[in-house]
Amino acid sequence: MLLAIDIGNTNIVFGIFAGRKLAVSLRLATWPDRTADELWVVVSQLLAGKRVAIDAIDGVVLSSVVPALTKTVAEMVERGLGRRLLRVDTSNAGLAVRYDNPDEVGADRLVNGVAACELYGTESRPVIVVDFGTATTFDAVSMRQGYLGGVICPGVDISADALFQRAARLPRVEVSRPAGLIGRTTVASMQSGLFFGHVAMVQGIVERLREALRDEGDAVCVATGGLAAAIAAETPIIDHVDQDLTLTGLRLVWERNQSRRPDAPGEAEAAGGHSR
Repeated sequence: MLLAIDIGNTNIVFGIFAGRKLAVSLRLATWPDRTADELWVVVSQLLAGKRVAIDAIDGVVLSSVVPALTKTVAEMVERGLGRRLLRVDTSNAGLAVRYDNPDEVGADRLVNGVAACELYGTESRPVIVVDFGTATTFDAVSMRQGYLGGVICPGVDISADALFQRAARLPRVEVSRPAGLIGRTTVASMQSGLFFGHVAMVQGIVERLREALRDEGDAVCVATGGLAAAIAAETPIIDHVDQDLTLTGLRLVWERNQSRRPDAPGEAEAAGGHSR
């Protein structure tokens, strides 16, 4: 069994793979001040509740965009599982990165790109990955060229918080699809602007990315993350919704690294390497 861990700014997601099948997934709030011991208590109890035997976990793979938690989770894995941990970065993701500074690309975007190419891309069809997280990110990936780059926008919750903080008379609202486009209350009007504004942003950026990728082929758009299904229901620009895309990418990176020597750069100890 493989334990895949994705540390994001809002949530930490744990996935247990039995072979290629995602058997269990768990989600915790990202609390950067948790200790390794505190985190292990929570994770071990959750795994026990899912009837996952700790000693059945053969390997661990991690992507992280929260440096303060990367070391903590690595310590948790070392102490609780006694396993080596593969931390994904540009040296082991198996994806050529065309960024001017490759180390700036978040590990979650790399594993999303790996999974999207494997599942949805072809030599003549690049992939656009839209990830609805704390930020809404757009990544362009080609099987021929690798990771080409992308677009980073404020996530919908960040936009909602900005309205609340900067406008004295606007309340904090939960972002969801309103009953109609034209709001008849302040809350409904804000929900409409946040939700349908995000739909329009996604549609516009994906259309522009498809045009920019025309030489690579007719790009397919894959969405993942919190609002993926809701946004996809509002626009035909999204071809596929895959909520397990990041975990699948982690599994694929793990599998592709198994032919490496244990002391190869990508198989560094949990506390080694760099995390971006």
